[in-house]
Parts: sequence; structure tokens; C-alpha cells
Amino acid sequence: MHLNSLAPARGSKFKGKRLGRGIGSTTGKTAGRGHKGQKARAGGFHKVGFEGGQMPLQRRLPKVGFASKQKAHRAHVTLTQLNSVRAGDGIDVATLIVAGVVARGVSKVKVINSGQLECKPVLKGIVASKSARQTIVAAGGRIEA
Repeated sequence: MHLNSLAPARGSKFKGKRLGRGIGSTTGKTAGRGHKGQKARAGGFHKVGFEGGQMPLQRRLPKVGFASKQKAHRAHVTLTQLNSVRAGDGIDVATLIVAGVVARGVSKVKVINSGQLECKPVLKGIVASKSARQTIVAAGGRIEA
């Protein structure tokens, strides 16, 4: 195979229609643009969504929803997930990331009361819900600021 023998596949390339070349060409006179109107004129252009002066659909409908930019940096951890984390001197955000409990890029973690706690965790720099805090303290663990 040589570079000079390469060619596009049959039927993949075609010549464009030559518009406005007389009656016999079938695309003479109006050149496929119809009669009159903005789209028939040279430079006839209007922006996407323009409805001829009527209030456009995207402005008629109400705004909905909200996407928090902080969501990617925060995470929730259950009591059951704390059981799988093994840390000698305490559990912090970095320990949870290494254990694969929370995603990388997370900077704030909150423990929620869900599941059973089978260890005595020492939480450092992690907040806990009121009920989760009671469960951790009752199990013999503690929460350090």
C-alpha cells in the first residue's frame, strides 16, 4: 500500500449542488430558497431559538433546580462504613480517602447514624450528626475537633 493509492470510499464524496444556474438546472431562479422572506435574502439570519418576536420557549418556561458547587467536596459516611476503616491513631478525611470510603477531592465528611457500629472509632476533623455522635460515644469512641 502506498500513499498515492489511497482514496476515499466509493460514494462517500459527492459534489455539492450548483444553485442558481438557470431554469434547466432545476435549482435556478430561487435556488431552493423559496419565495421571499428572511431566509430567502442574502444574510438572512436569526439566532437559535428566535420565534419571530414571540417570547422564546426557553424564556417562557420557569427556571428549575439548583446544582451545588460544594457537593463534590463533601461526603457522608455511615456507621457501617466506619467499621471497615482500620486506623491506629484515629480516623480523619485522608484515612477515609485511602480506605476508599470517600472519593478523592473530598475535604469535609459527616458521619450519619445508619447501620451498626462494631468498633470504637476516634474521629479527627470529622463532624457527626447528633444521633451518630451518641452512638459513637456509647460504643466507647470519641470525636476530636
